Amino acid sequence: MIPDRPWADTMLDEAVEAASRGDLRPAAAVLADSRGDPETRSLRAEALSRAVIGASRSIEALLAHDQGNPDLWLWLGRARLEEAWELRPDVRARAVQADRLHAYRSAMEQARQPLLAAAGLAPVDPVPWECLMWLAIGLDRPRADKDAVWYECSRRWPTLYSGALARLITLSPGWGGTAQEMLGFARSAAAHAPEGSPLPALVPLAHFEIVAAGRTPMSRGGWFSFDAQREIVSAAGHWAERRIGGAHPRSVEAHNVFGAAFYLSDLRRPARGHLARTGGRFSRLPWSHLGDPAQQYRRACARLNL
Repeated sequence: MIPDRPWADTMLDEAVEAASRGDLRPAAAVLADSRGDPETRSLRAEALSRAVIGASRSIEALLAHDQGNPDLWLWLGRARLEEAWELRPDVRARAVQADRLHAYRSAMEQARQPLLAAAGLAPVDPVPWECLMWLAIGLDRPRADKDAVWYECSRRWPTLYSGALARLITLSPGWGGTAQEMLGFARSAAAHAPEGSPLPALVPLAHFEIVAAGRTPMSRGGWFSFDAQREIVSAAGHWAERRIGGAHPRSVEAHNVFGAAFYLSDLRRPARGHLARTGGRFSRLPWSHLGDPAQQYRRACARLNL
């Protein structure tokens, strides 16, 4: 089992391992290699930022010698975002965590300038704007602000999976949206997904968000209605991994999503089919809706005899 590495990218594996040891050179190289490929760039920026949580100042040291590098500005901004999320207080305890809430918001704001710098240095790159979407979510900005950042991201790359995921969360009931609007967006994204894109996985993710918003504590039984299960089956049928250039960078994440949804629906055969394709690599979503992602992924695989 390989925790929190839902990808099939050996260069990224090596760069993450090096970055976690304090060697940032491979990470800078793989980010530079991803220019012009927003799907890969988004995944690598996210993964490498999580690898240096608590050590983002090391990226600042690189930037001191290369101020015009959009990769490093993007990495610094996303790393600060990931560090800020670690400070986010539990919603139920915010009243008694005013100091931590202030620290969280301050840390979030520190991600803005590097991301805007990255966007300015690479005007056609949608990934800084995707990161700014997460910033708007984290700071609970007004809906108009969230819509404006989504517009900038989507006009640069309309089918960016990570951008669509951020939009889905923006529209979710847990973040001030509605189930109807979120499902409508997921269905439209799935219907217009290009060949090989895992955007159909937004449909089960939307159903996870709906159920999770009104369900405490989580349990395995009764997650999805029959109609929801039927829609998830249909969405899975619309996703074919085949595409020119190989599998989509987010394919392993999508297999986690569909595998978890089928597992919770007691549809063992498709659940096994999808989870077998994860190669032991699980993603935070949707497993975090059930509890600890590692524990829940392991339990599902064990019950499916994988």
